[in-house]
Amino acid sequence: MRFAVVLVGAAAVFAGCATGQVPGSGTGTVVKPGARTALEVSAWRRGTDGPVRTWTLRCPPGGTLPAAARACSRLDALGAKAFKPVPRNVACTLVYGGPQVAEVRGTFEGRRIQARFSRADGCQIDRWDRHRFLFPIGT
Repeated sequence: MRFAVVLVGAAAVFAGCATGQVPGSGTGTVVKPGARTALEVSAWRRGTDGPVRTWTLRCPPGGTLPAAARACSRLDALGAKAFKPVPRNVACTLVYGGPQVAEVRGTFEGRRIQARFSRADGCQIDRWDRHRFLFPIGT
């Protein structure tokens, strides 16, 4: 009986691998073979009226962003939700964190993304702080 249970479990894992599903992820996320990250990061320290700084980031590590290997590791830790916006129906503190703005465009884990970051309220500041490693402009 134990052998049958183990056999059924192994079959489920192999079936998941064959279909590209990540076993145990709970999300049904499809893993694309050779999926890579290639991003362009633009940041404005004094708002979009001021000068812009631009970097590139490639994972496996490369590009012009300082500490690319660390940035790739931190993005990996954030996972699929890395560039999700703040949900619309969330109450955020009305605290202004500064004029800084950043945009990230490109491919993350094989998916096209475009995300904008600011420090306009408490939720946006929190989101900015989680991604600060992508914007080496200071605050």
